[in-house]
Amino acid sequence: MASAAEANTHQSMTGFLGWVERSGNKLPDPVFLFFYLIFALVAISVLLAALGVSALHPTQVDEAGNPAVISAVSLLSPDNIQKLWVEMPKTFTHFHPLGYVLVVMLGAGVAERSGFFAAGMSSAVKSAPTSLLTPVVALVAMIGNHAADAGYVVLIPLAGILFAAAGRHPLAGIAAAFAGVSGGFSANISPGQLDALLFGITEEAVGASALDPSWGANLAGNWYFIAAMTVLYLPIIWYVTDKVIEPRLGPWTGGVKAGASEDNAIVEASPENAGRGLRNAGLAALGVVVLWAVMVFAPGTPLIDEAACLTEAGTRIPDCSIHGELRPFYQSLVAAFFILFLACGWAYGKAVGTIKDHRDLVNMMAEAMKDMGYYLVLAFAAAHFVAMFAWSNLGLISAVHGAAAIQATGLPLPIVLGLMVIFTGALNLFVGSASAKWALLAPILVPMLMLLGISPEGATAAYRVGDSATNIITPLMVYFPLILIFAQRWVPSFGLGSLTATMLPYSVWLLISGTLLIVIWFYLGIPLGPDAPVSYMLPSTG
Repeated sequence: MASAAEANTHQSMTGFLGWVERSGNKLPDPVFLFFYLIFALVAISVLLAALGVSALHPTQVDEAGNPAVISAVSLLSPDNIQKLWVEMPKTFTHFHPLGYVLVVMLGAGVAERSGFFAAGMSSAVKSAPTSLLTPVVALVAMIGNHAADAGYVVLIPLAGILFAAAGRHPLAGIAAAFAGVSGGFSANISPGQLDALLFGITEEAVGASALDPSWGANLAGNWYFIAAMTVLYLPIIWYVTDKVIEPRLGPWTGGVKAGASEDNAIVEASPENAGRGLRNAGLAALGVVVLWAVMVFAPGTPLIDEAACLTEAGTRIPDCSIHGELRPFYQSLVAAFFILFLACGWAYGKAVGTIKDHRDLVNMMAEAMKDMGYYLVLAFAAAHFVAMFAWSNLGLISAVHGAAAIQATGLPLPIVLGLMVIFTGALNLFVGSASAKWALLAPILVPMLMLLGISPEGATAAYRVGDSATNIITPLMVYFPLILIFAQRWVPSFGLGSLTATMLPYSVWLLISGTLLIVIWFYLGIPLGPDAPVSYMLPSTG
């Protein structure tokens, strides 16, 4: 029945939402989108190279001491053709996001398949007082971003059941959880998988621009900002759910059975074992935290670069920031999350029986890598697009001329960032993949904003606000049909337009508040994370 209802709704969509759906459906798969863009890039590079398009390099000089000229290079030149075929394995394997994401997902796959993520979210939500059910669901949903698919598959249908059990409308629970998991996709109290993915692409964009060879990705580069997003988004989701959405839905009198299904089996099974597993997982997490603390604070540890604040004579540099010494610690956070998820998943799985021996553990890690198959194909296409953009010099040329055009408008930089958020939110209606969009935008936006005095961390933060806010209103988001099915278990007549209309108030308020947050944040100059200022200064010309 759900499939038929969904099909009928798709046929009857009209107006702006119908246009979004039809336009988005005409776009190719993101993998082929990158291939088509590569073909277009080749043609444009040949044309601009023939026209002699160029720009002055912001940080490099020639032998005479004048700013170096960067000229457009044809991708059909012999050197670039040779580089494409000879360096294809290197281009793919050296794509920074690839290693970051695969390492984290090896651990996260165990935590998800052992049932740890699902049990943790279920325990947190079920223990919430009825009066605080909405904010607890929203908070767990945002934190549950670390659990990837489990947030959608487990928490959202569970929220409907809990709301119904409390005598509240289950669709309000589904809406609140969906808003937290997807609308607050970038909000969290700590960095995680998404940070590894996005900062890997940011690092690739900075490296391709050659503006600052010394810049390296810091996984905690948006930590303060995403924590502030969590604090900001929580009362917004709470208010919209209780004061806007639930009154519109009306009272619920249908009982608590309609939404129960096999999707929640992993949450309901063996509660006593789950409790023991969560305690063991907590001890495992504590052990990982202690291990990393020892490697940071004990004398002579590997995660402190004491030489970063010492002169050649061995004396300490005055006013040297501790963040320079902590750079190895920040760079180790990818491995830290891998060990954390792996240890917690293993401890939980051994207690509940989902992991019986080391072979089960290895199988879970292998299954996690199988799930990354599509991402590997996407990364192959994105890696070559980013690399070829750098070989043609078009990325840096576009950034230089784009920065000059923005400076000519006289717009304050925070306003520029606000416009970038809105543009990203609009693009998100058509291209749902966070990594695909950032791989498209970063090669131009990151160096352009660096030239304007905005750090790579700042560009990443602005992108994240726009990327998450409109997730919940586009039918092209991969989980949108699944959420519709969850809703139709409670209200069979609930259609695609109904779901979009329900989520629209969340999307509008999250986009407005997120845009204001980043504009104010940049006006105040608050660091986005440890060793991650909002402003940026190009290295000295040389």
